[in-house]
Amino acid sequence: MALKAQVLYDFTAEPGNNELTVKEGETITVTNQNIGGGWIEAQNSRGEVGLVPEDYIELSKPFPSFPGAAATAPTPSVGNVAAPDLSFFDAYAPASTQNQVDAGGLSPQPDTPDTPVSPYLSSPDEASNGNDPWSVWNADPSGGSNNNWASNPEGTQTGKAAADPWGSVAQGHPQAYQGPGGEDDEWDDEWDDMKSTGGYAESESGDGGAMQRGGAHATSMKISLNKFPGFSKSGPELYLLCKQLAKGKDKLPIYMGEVGPVWSYPETQLDCVVADPKKGSKMYGLKSYIEYQITPSTTNRPVNHRYKHFDWLYERLLDKFGSAIPIPSLPDKQVTGRFEEEFIKMRMERLQGWMTRMCRHPVVSSSEVFQLFLTYKDEKDWKMGKRKAEKDETVGVMIFSTIEPEAPDLDPVEVEQKCEQFSRFTKAMDDGVKEILTVGHEHWKRCTGPLPKEYQRIGKAFQNLSSVFNSSGYQGESTLTDAMTEAGKTYEEIGQMFAEQPKKDLHFLMETNNEYKGLLGCFPDTIGVHKAAIDKVKEADKLVATSKITPQDKVTMAKRVSTMSYTLQAEMNHFHSNRIYDYNRVMQLYLEEQVKFYETIAAKLRQAHGQFTTM
Repeated sequence: MALKAQVLYDFTAEPGNNELTVKEGETITVTNQNIGGGWIEAQNSRGEVGLVPEDYIELSKPFPSFPGAAATAPTPSVGNVAAPDLSFFDAYAPASTQNQVDAGGLSPQPDTPDTPVSPYLSSPDEASNGNDPWSVWNADPSGGSNNNWASNPEGTQTGKAAADPWGSVAQGHPQAYQGPGGEDDEWDDEWDDMKSTGGYAESESGDGGAMQRGGAHATSMKISLNKFPGFSKSGPELYLLCKQLAKGKDKLPIYMGEVGPVWSYPETQLDCVVADPKKGSKMYGLKSYIEYQITPSTTNRPVNHRYKHFDWLYERLLDKFGSAIPIPSLPDKQVTGRFEEEFIKMRMERLQGWMTRMCRHPVVSSSEVFQLFLTYKDEKDWKMGKRKAEKDETVGVMIFSTIEPEAPDLDPVEVEQKCEQFSRFTKAMDDGVKEILTVGHEHWKRCTGPLPKEYQRIGKAFQNLSSVFNSSGYQGESTLTDAMTEAGKTYEEIGQMFAEQPKKDLHFLMETNNEYKGLLGCFPDTIGVHKAAIDKVKEADKLVATSKITPQDKVTMAKRVSTMSYTLQAEMNHFHSNRIYDYNRVMQLYLEEQVKFYETIAAKLRQAHGQFTTM
């Protein structure tokens, strides 16, 4: 079956990107809907094939293909890269916030509203080319219906961003050590690989490099919970029955606060700024890469990292904390030729949001591996720290062995109730966030497409009528015709304002919800670890009866499940305090911008109204 589509808006292809120029009203044939990233592959009436933004077309009912077409049609490709399989599990979306958004520079506690806003909300001009960027950055191949809310007793699954699409060695920067790079960098052997990790393949060419737009989402990654050497058990029982736990210096305290169990927060909130993207190249310009400058508030000394270094940090944090703390995915790996500059801005903005969230978490931000990423002194320091982090044995469920609640053990029934309550809340919030993203996506498309055209048509109609009036030859007509002309121009200006407004307010609302969507997508696995531990404790009597564990082991298991519950509750309270602060701030920003927008429109309409006189 093939699909016909009607073109809604003009689209001009840019040379070298395998795009197809189409005109409004033209009928095209869709040859591949599974390109992803907000694009489809289509063929026009002249037989030309290329990529068209899916928001620019409206699909018709399918009709049968010509006999033999499947056997003779070439494999759809972009940039000489085979079209990917898009049947992977959408774990982030983000995107999305997504991120995925805790929109930068916020304190983890709601009573600190004076925390300065980071550059994450810096520029309203970072949306893509007037078109809805969410169709490009957060396309969900599964239709947005994916869910990962079933518990997984033997492991967790968390969205994993793919490796860096950019090239090799870090580019020099005068203010700081240049970052992990150079000819002997252990990552250097990866720079020329053709990747298809995140559900798409891509090419790492220079400015004109094409990519296979095969999905803007990362795959699902299973965290192994059995990374502690010397144990054959899998799942939470690795921790529940472990004989030796971590020593004192690694302990993470949990205190009882007014809202219940809370982490120990530092006196000074860590923050960092991701800025100054630099493009470099290797192999005489055949391979390109982008690096970003990261400046932590603790040292004010910038360090440089490429995307693959962020990805390495994400994997380390996921391995170490993923069983206890939701670690949202990085912004998706994607290469673009057409909007390269805007893509880099968007990626930098989302890396800023991701880093800000990590900085705001008291456990993650104080961890040795995160501090290494922000404060390494030179290449030797980086490599030694990197190898040490990769040999860390306190990973997976063993992270609970470092946690020390300063409160009595909880009753197992209370543990299960808390777990179920939070599971229901995060599921309901996930549904609400997805609804906002869907509605916001539709509103963005309307504001940047049909709505401005409607206002422009109204404006043109007023001006056309003004021309008719002007041709009447009647004396005293000029005041009316001038007023009619100005009214028409006012409506054209209002149309342009609607097209530009989403970048000033809706963008940040969408980013916030996008990041929260990614964060909420991690909770089912974190909660699943706790549910699995509760189930193991319920089996303890049987295990004692069959002499598989001792009565003392049963007591130890119950005590350690209590520790896991304190951890979950501390994470719940951290999440809630951030959520309340984030949504208060982003809704204030959104509504303030909306008020200014409609006040400007009202002022323009009042001015146009004053042009008309009454007899």
